[in-house]
Parts: sequence; structure tokens; C-alpha cells
Amino acid sequence: MSRKSNLDALFGARPAAKPASPEAPPTPDPEAFAAANPPPPEPEFAAANARAPERSRSGAVRAMSSTLRGLAARADAAAEIEAGSVVVEIEPERIDDSFIADRVADANDPGLAALVESIRESGQQVPILVRPHPSAPDRYQVAYGRRRIQAARHLAQAVRAVVRPLTDAELVVAQGKENLERQDLSYIERAFFALRLEEHGFPRATITAAMGVGKGDLSTLISVARTVPAEIVRAIGPAPAAGRPRWMLLAERVRTAEPRRIADLLADPGFRDKPTNERFAAVLNALAPPAAPRPAPQVWSDEAGRGIARIERSPDRVALSFDERAEPGLADYLLDRLPGILAAYRAGRTRP
Repeated sequence: MSRKSNLDALFGARPAAKPASPEAPPTPDPEAFAAANPPPPEPEFAAANARAPERSRSGAVRAMSSTLRGLAARADAAAEIEAGSVVVEIEPERIDDSFIADRVADANDPGLAALVESIRESGQQVPILVRPHPSAPDRYQVAYGRRRIQAARHLAQAVRAVVRPLTDAELVVAQGKENLERQDLSYIERAFFALRLEEHGFPRATITAAMGVGKGDLSTLISVARTVPAEIVRAIGPAPAAGRPRWMLLAERVRTAEPRRIADLLADPGFRDKPTNERFAAVLNALAPPAAPRPAPQVWSDEAGRGIARIERSPDRVALSFDERAEPGLADYLLDRLPGILAAYRAGRTRP
């Protein structure tokens, strides 16, 4: 480096620019660029657009926000209730029976008092199932849990329920499934439940699904319910101890019984005071056909006129007894020879 260049560098003098080649682009001057692009007047801009201080929300805004949050929460709760995912409390007076009855009322039901005491002591553990009433606003229709509703009425308290939007078919299927799982419907209650479903126009497929039975058993249930008049069933009650064979027998006896005979029995105050299973037995026995008169016993006598044997006949039996005092040992004598007597008798029957 020359001495002149060293002095220029020492005192801040800029070296002279080299002449640019004709092909190279001109180098921009930084100072000229800065003069052509001045920075924005930040102090003036900031002063003209000062940031407003943060203010707290007014009472009206807070109230509106709270209202909106409450509405949203209630909407969520309503959606959960509509979907049947929550348990709510409903006054029993707002719940109507199912349009298909599945119970036979029993004024002497001993289980209801026990259920009332259980709920009084431990609360209602299992909620009932209801649907919004299809024709009565702000009311409900029960799918299952009618006895729990009765217990809540006795206790003057709300009943815990799941609310679900059910169709008629879904309601009766849920109703039947619950009763099937709990196994607390008597045979005649199931029979009348099946009959009412059929009379309401439900197809057999829906009824078998609700009842949990096959087509053959369903036909028998409906046949029994058609044969035994409803007034007799109401007078007897559910009769849980009477199963299918005895109800079928009662249905046969009802077909041939005199109506007056049945009416007199049902009007007897002593009959109404009996428990339901005893009422069933009373009706079944009262409608039994009269026994055929039994023929008088015969007496077989010997040549001296002494009564040696007594013969008693019934439609399916002949009883022969011997007087041991008149002829001791005769019974044993016949018993020893009975195989030969039987063989001779059979041989005589097969002889042409």
C-alpha cells in the first residue's frame, strides 16, 4: 500500500472509486438510498394513535355472558336428557301408565309394602324408564317401573327416571324386556300383555321380541288371555304361584261354567279378602266339574252267606279286599297264584 493510501486510511479519507467496467452494474450509494427512503415518523404516528387503556367489562356485558353460558349449559343438559343419558327426578303425578298395561292390580299386594320400606330406608336404587308423553305436554309415559312409581306416591317424593324418546314399538319392547329380566310378571299378566299388544296391532315379530317367547308359546298365551274373561282375572289378581298348566285348566273350565256360578263366587266378600293365590285356587275348585257318582261297593259271599271279599269300582280302578277274620290266609293264597291267573287270563284273550 502507498504512503498516500496509509494517510487516507488514518484520517478517514475514502479511497477513490475504481472506474467501473462497462459490463458491471452500478453500485448503489448507501447514503443516497437512505435519503430516498426516510424512516416513518414513528413518534408522530404513535402519538396520533395512542393505545386505549384496558377497561373491565361492564355489568351488562358480564350478565349477558353469564346468561349465554347458562343457556348453553341448559341446552347441553336438555340434549343429555333427550338422549336418555342422565337420571332426573319427576313427580309421580306427571307420569301416566303405558298405553299397553302389563300388570294386574292386586289390592293385597304384599310386595308393595316391602318396596316402600326399602325405598324409605335406602332410596330408589334403580331408576324407571319413561318417555315424553306423545299427546300431553309436560307429562311422561312409563315403559317400566310402575311399582316404583306407586311406592314414590306412598312416600310423597319424586321418582328417579331416565327419559328417552321412544317410539311405541321401542316402548313395548323395553317394557317386555325389563319384565322378562326381572321375572316378576305372573303367567296371566304375560298372557294379557301379549293379547293387548296383538289387539293394538303390533306384528308378531315385535310381540315375540317384547315377550322373549317363541311363536308357539305366544299363541298359547294369547289363547288363555282370550278365554279367561278380564273381570275374572281382575278379581283373582296376578296369582304368581299359578303357572301355565293351571291357567290353561282354568281356561277350559271357564268355557263350560255357568256365568251365574262365577258371578256368585266373585261377589263373595270372603273371596275378595283372600290372597291372590288362594283366590285363584278357589275359582279353579269352584269351577271343577262335579265328580261322577261312585257305584256302591259289592260284597262277595261264600255258599254259607258269609261276606268274604269287598269289591269297589271307579272309572279307572277296581279294589278287592278280603275279610281276614272270615277267611284267614285267602288273600295270601290268591297273591301266590296271581302270576298263573294273569298268564291264563292273557292266554284266553289271545285265543281266537
